[in-house]
Amino acid sequence: MSRLKGIYGFKHFISFEGVEGCGKTTQARLLADYLKAKGHDVLTTEEPGGTKIGLKIRDTLLAPGNHMEPLTELLLYNSSRAQHIREVIYPALIKNTVVITDRFIDSTVAYQGHGRGIDLAVINTLNEIVASNLKPFVTFLLDIDVEEGLKRKRRVQKADRLESENTEFHNRVRNGYLIIAEEEKNRVKVINASGSVEGIHKKIVEILESVWL
Repeated sequence: MSRLKGIYGFKHFISFEGVEGCGKTTQARLLADYLKAKGHDVLTTEEPGGTKIGLKIRDTLLAPGNHMEPLTELLLYNSSRAQHIREVIYPALIKNTVVITDRFIDSTVAYQGHGRGIDLAVINTLNEIVASNLKPFVTFLLDIDVEEGLKRKRRVQKADRLESENTEFHNRVRNGYLIIAEEEKNRVKVINASGSVEGIHKKIVEILESVWL
């Protein structure tokens, strides 16, 4: 399973994306609970992380004191993803388990591409190598004002290395996400994340039912 060729259209692969504090982790959990209640086998996971190796990489990536070159950051995220796909995501998908991931390849394009300014051609090439063109069937992009999102996040936990970046960086990331959504309208569904948790969850369920269930 070290090389994966042409793994495209898994209809039961779902991702959540967005800037810091958008609420994607909460919404991923709520959607998982909803689908489990409907009788689906569901696996929830996250990036970076999802595996023992990935969690060690996550600690390195997010530790506030770690100065890191953008290319190093990019390669570490992809290393975590390579392990994640082969150890967790792909085995679950081929068993027809619904996989819901908190972040996937769009995060790399938004953060390391648009945020850090790494050539998108480089990122896309790495993505082809690491993910073999695997993409979620549907991606929920929870969009929120950057400053509001950062305020939310800092209310509940100390800022990590990425969260500590300046507002300009996070605005570039947000704009990157919106560019992705414009380019891939069929896959990426943009949801205003400034509303209530319950209202956002209801909207997510409505969208999913319209394209999948």
